[in-house]
Amino acid sequence: MADSPLRLSGSFRSLTGTVLELLQLRLELFGVEAQEEARRLGGVLVFGAVAVTLLSLGLGFLAILITVALWDTHRLLALSVFATLFLTLGGVCAWMARARALAGTRFFSSSVDELKRDRESLRS
Repeated sequence: MADSPLRLSGSFRSLTGTVLELLQLRLELFGVEAQEEARRLGGVLVFGAVAVTLLSLGLGFLAILITVALWDTHRLLALSVFATLFLTLGGVCAWMARARALAGTRFFSSSVDELKRDRESLRS
């Protein structure tokens, strides 16, 4: 019977070591996922900002070009068409951005899935 407490203590230490090892691996996975998400988000923001800037400049110059070309005959029509177009497109983009922001994303989904598998394996 004296062996039983020693076996129990050894089993507990082994279980604790295994749990700590699993926790360390999951934290490392969490860190890797955080770095990947930060890089991806940074790239999206940079390219998105450049695209928005260049497209805005292009559309602005196109609107000016057409307005100047129609200055003698239909300048108010050209200006009102472009104002309506830009305001409509801006509203649609704002609505889409809001919808995407509300939809969200499953942040750190791999880590969550691995932690669920760990919990299920510990239960069995």
